Amino acid sequence: MLTSSGPLGIAVLLILVAMSVGCWGIIIAKFLQLRRAENQNKIFLQTFWNSNDLESVYRVSTEMDSSPVAQIFKAGYAELHRNRGGESTDSFIGQMGGFENIERALHRGAVAQVTELEKLNPFLATTGATAPFIGLFGTVIGIIRAFHQIGLSGSANLATVAPGISEALVVTAAGLAAAIPAVIAYNYFLALIRRQKAEMESFSNDLLNIIKRHFFQA
Repeated sequence: MLTSSGPLGIAVLLILVAMSVGCWGIIIAKFLQLRRAENQNKIFLQTFWNSNDLESVYRVSTEMDSSPVAQIFKAGYAELHRNRGGESTDSFIGQMGGFENIERALHRGAVAQVTELEKLNPFLATTGATAPFIGLFGTVIGIIRAFHQIGLSGSANLATVAPGISEALVVTAAGLAAAIPAVIAYNYFLALIRRQKAEMESFSNDLLNIIKRHFFQA
């Protein structure tokens, strides 16, 4: 079929194949990334709630680069450590200005983690939205070629129109094959990322309450 296709039809098909391959690579990478994040979040949260020492929790967080919650904790703890100014955890009582700095640090950390989780996801959305139209463009090219062959031969027999129609259908199928997995994966990952965002927000609020209760005075 490719040998009978024109250069434009081949180009469209190659674009769709490249988009499909790229999507599957992203799907596999994002699935593994989000799975690691979810697993490490569970381990970190268990450690956090079972520990009474933020310094030991911090040491655990340094070993969990794939956990968004651990990375947020690191950002907040680093800001708390700067506010402590070398004082021990037991003796340190900070002012509310320092608490606001910690709150901002947690927010920045959350934004950075969400950005990392959403990386490459727009490509899936773009593929899901554009691949059917690229396939439709290839379909139109195939139909045009079929009518052109009819004009050249002067008859509309199957042998004349089959190559163009075949090209049109193959490109249509390629567009759908690229778009359908991309849309499904995009929505699935979006749901997982929203769940991660909710978990990060909940943890940030809990951590702020703990820090405010133990380390700051009004």
